[in-house]
Amino acid sequence: MTDSTSQTPILEISNLSISFFTRLREIPAVMDFSCTVMPGEAMGLVGESGCGKSTVALAVMRDLGRNGRITGGSIRFKGRDLTTMSEPELRGIRGSQIAMIYQEPMASLNPAMKIGAQLAEVPMIHQGLSRADAWSLARQIVADVRLPDPDRILKSYPHQLSGGQQQRIVIAMALMSKPALLILDEPTTALDVTVEAGIVDLVKDLGAKYGTSMLFISHNLGLVLDVCDRLCVMYSGEAVEKGAVRDVFDRMRHPYTQALFRSIPLPGADKSTRPLVAIPGNFPLPHERPPGCNFGPRCDYFVEGRCDAADVPMIPVPGTDDRHESRCLRIDEIDWTAPPRVAARHDRTPMGEVALRVDDLRKYYQVGSGSFGGGEARVVKANETITFDARRGETLAIVGESGCGKSTLAKVMMGLETATSGKIVLNGEEVQSTPIEARRTDVVSGLQMVFQNPFDTLNPSMTVGRQIIRALEAFGQGTDDRARAARMHELLDLVRLPRAFAERMPRQLSGGQKQRVGIARAFAGGAKVVVADEPVSALDVSVQAAVTDLLMDIQRQNGTTLLFISHDLSIVRYLSDRVLVMYLGHVVELGSTEQVFAPPYHPYTEALLSAVPVADTRVQKERIVLEGEIPSAMSPPPGCPFQTRCRWKSEVPDGLCDRVVPPMRELAPGHAIKCHLPASALARMRPVIRIAAPEPEATGPGDP
Repeated sequence: MTDSTSQTPILEISNLSISFFTRLREIPAVMDFSCTVMPGEAMGLVGESGCGKSTVALAVMRDLGRNGRITGGSIRFKGRDLTTMSEPELRGIRGSQIAMIYQEPMASLNPAMKIGAQLAEVPMIHQGLSRADAWSLARQIVADVRLPDPDRILKSYPHQLSGGQQQRIVIAMALMSKPALLILDEPTTALDVTVEAGIVDLVKDLGAKYGTSMLFISHNLGLVLDVCDRLCVMYSGEAVEKGAVRDVFDRMRHPYTQALFRSIPLPGADKSTRPLVAIPGNFPLPHERPPGCNFGPRCDYFVEGRCDAADVPMIPVPGTDDRHESRCLRIDEIDWTAPPRVAARHDRTPMGEVALRVDDLRKYYQVGSGSFGGGEARVVKANETITFDARRGETLAIVGESGCGKSTLAKVMMGLETATSGKIVLNGEEVQSTPIEARRTDVVSGLQMVFQNPFDTLNPSMTVGRQIIRALEAFGQGTDDRARAARMHELLDLVRLPRAFAERMPRQLSGGQKQRVGIARAFAGGAKVVVADEPVSALDVSVQAAVTDLLMDIQRQNGTTLLFISHDLSIVRYLSDRVLVMYLGHVVELGSTEQVFAPPYHPYTEALLSAVPVADTRVQKERIVLEGEIPSAMSPPPGCPFQTRCRWKSEVPDGLCDRVVPPMRELAPGHAIKCHLPASALARMRPVIRIAAPEPEATGPGDP
């Protein structure tokens, strides 16, 4: 980012308060919020869901809806107060001088208009450009956001582009008028980690090129470290800590900031010896905030009669830059370098016999030639020659980009699809050709699934207890209603929910509580193998820690085999015993977590690891941004499935990668890769993630 020495801030929010009004009450969403964004500066806004991040962004855009109202303070853009502007004045600023990029790109694109027309519309409306000049500018911007074949892209409809390409178009649209301020609200949440890495690099480069200031909203602290110069941490409608990114990361001075970092899997965290520390308690509802410090009821350093006596102001942090502040009365009293109190350390779960074996599994789909025929039917090779096993008490992570075949593999294992060929042996019984409706009850109950989105997996019209009892009935558990009710309460105990929650409706539960109910249902039949498909990706980082800890505890108690499907390699490194890496339907690497996360890697694994955002200033990464999109499983490339994107391909002689699918080869006992690279090239691989020695005075999140 550029130097921010100009005297006039691009954005200056002072003592902002925002409320939403219902028929029953006024709900204060944001209170006394202040932050300043200087020219060329990128400001990160972080915090849990409901803390007010997006509400602040919508207030800057003056788009709070019918029920939202600014009740105090000011929002100055280039010295002009947006809160007092008329609607015509705001229309002259929105889209031209202030632009916003939302989380879901398709929400910003018109599905019935070609990309070129949508892009050209922006400068034609805001700058009065002619159609020819607008199209010329659109082509230039499409090239700037690094999309291949700009002419083809301009003639495409949104549905003809991948998610990453759609998000790049949305960024291009936002930059068409070269805005002074760009607001990005979770712009990469729905994207693969490799696509996310490219988008983050793009945002940084374009910000520098156009001198654009940014307000970057994210729950991902690693992304904020990559993108932002300054950081504002929000909790329950308030800013609780502000400062330069490295000051806040290395010298955090608010208990909530510290608690956030302790709940995310940074390098060095280990599920057995250095487990994550979940934030105790629950996020307060806006109309139920406590007196004094909002974070007080969840704070390890809370002092009754002092922290809850009066509203807490922002206090300058001594020994840092003059803009580092914290909303904590005990800045100078807390030992910020003290290690966290960990409830218990555990021995690693011993591995038992093989519970699940997959041998040479293939799953192909026939795709018709269209409504009018005239063409050959085509085959989608979703899973290709997949072989692995998983043992009792083991966590096997399955990772890879969207479209690599992870979910198809899960569907075949669960019986929602049947295999084209190969074997799936569950507890000694072959199930690959038996659909779920034909499987015995004990087979179905023994292999269960925890889904990604807890909001969509519960019946909204049925109590929590009844939903668990229905699962018990389906699995033939319990001799009568009384026995099933007793077992339901035991399952609530297992997932650490109060038994009183049996009478609650799903709408009365938080996201983390809903996911716990989903886990309770999965174990209602005594599941021995559980497929967890992105089970924590829809949850806040503080809730992720609690749910992950819960899964590990249940595994230790029951000896459960856990297949953990995820794109988040940080959480994979923390909790998995072994890792299976998939690309375009193939298993390209399989080994223990220590083997897969250290060189030599498969070139695809190397790129995945380099793209992981890590919220630790000590980490040094080699960034390897994959060029091009993942090929289609309908027309995979010949030879190695990864050869179209591999940076090591030139190391393989005789064009072997173009012609021959590599065999799985063992690099060490238990560690295999599907790659033609010679041993000399593998020996030259270096770690893509390295941890530098910390500065002596640092008190960062990675310190013990």
